Amino acid sequence: MKIQAPRDSLSNALQLASRVVSSRATLPSLGGVMLTATDGVTLQATDMEVAISLRVPDATVETTGAQLLPARLLADVVRSLPAGQVTLEARPEERDVEITTGTSNFHLRTLPSEDFPRLPEVHSDPAKLPAQPLAAAIERVARAASKDEVRPILTGVLVQAEGARLTLVATDSYRLAVKHTPLEAELPMPIEANVPSRALRELARAIAGGGAEEVEIALSRNQIVFRLDGLELSSRLIEGQFPSWRQLIPESFDHEVRLPREELLEVCRRVSPLAQRNAPLRLAFSEGELTVAASTPDLGDASEAMPAPYSGEPLEIAFNPQFLIDGIESITGDELSVNLSSPLRPGLLRPVGDEDDFAYLVMPIRLNT
Repeated sequence: MKIQAPRDSLSNALQLASRVVSSRATLPSLGGVMLTATDGVTLQATDMEVAISLRVPDATVETTGAQLLPARLLADVVRSLPAGQVTLEARPEERDVEITTGTSNFHLRTLPSEDFPRLPEVHSDPAKLPAQPLAAAIERVARAASKDEVRPILTGVLVQAEGARLTLVATDSYRLAVKHTPLEAELPMPIEANVPSRALRELARAIAGGGAEEVEIALSRNQIVFRLDGLELSSRLIEGQFPSWRQLIPESFDHEVRLPREELLEVCRRVSPLAQRNAPLRLAFSEGELTVAASTPDLGDASEAMPAPYSGEPLEIAFNPQFLIDGIESITGDELSVNLSSPLRPGLLRPVGDEDDFAYLVMPIRLNT
């Protein structure tokens, strides 16, 4: 095998592929990236749950072949090289690959390519979704998925698409994010799958790094495959029943307060460093004003007030600081609406306006005083 590729094209592809590689791989082959040179250069990597296959743009093949190399080491080496054409040539007798550009010269030992697993294949008819709206929805929703593997069902994002609407839902049982996105054309068949949030985040990153307009989605019983512009990302689906999320959102609230999103976000960010050791961020609403406060014993306290169109009896409610900030960051537009009923009932954040159908529900923290 002998190939040439522009440093930046090869580096970008390797960075994307190496993100899929497991850092705790029990098999050395799972720490590798497979380089295959045929009519072009393809990179493949997997941790047995998520797999990626992508072509390296502008790469040329002088000699066909395939080699398995340590993914992260190769990515670091290529990224450090000076700009220009990079040559990779297999040396079978030395069991390594020579990497050269300019006066730089590296030799990386190869891994046993026969141990590299075969990537999953799904042959069902694909559905097509708009790439950029899908990536935007993933970025806003996936942060609400759980990182705790004790309840695997909550580590995924529910992807539902039917007719002319795409819905993404994630919850870790303390918060819930829901995004509805209208589609220009109706889908030929419905889609429903609980996809690991990690896989969707990698998909969103791939979309952001390219110019794809559409993403093809193909499903089997336990696999989902996303295809776009020379890239294929596959993932196992999470088995089990996703929570009935519609029942979690209250039908009505006692108070709706519209606030400038950026100002509220800045205030919460300034005050939140004083909410440590599981201390909450307190929101105290009074006539015409909102005070955001935090206090951690032995460290100190902070508070900041801002105007708020609130009327009625004073209301104080507390939230996990990061959960609240995540919710505010997920809102687009200049204004958001904060919907509340009592200190013990969840709060709902929404963008102001009907054009953005997004909701972020967050459970409060009980205040002792």
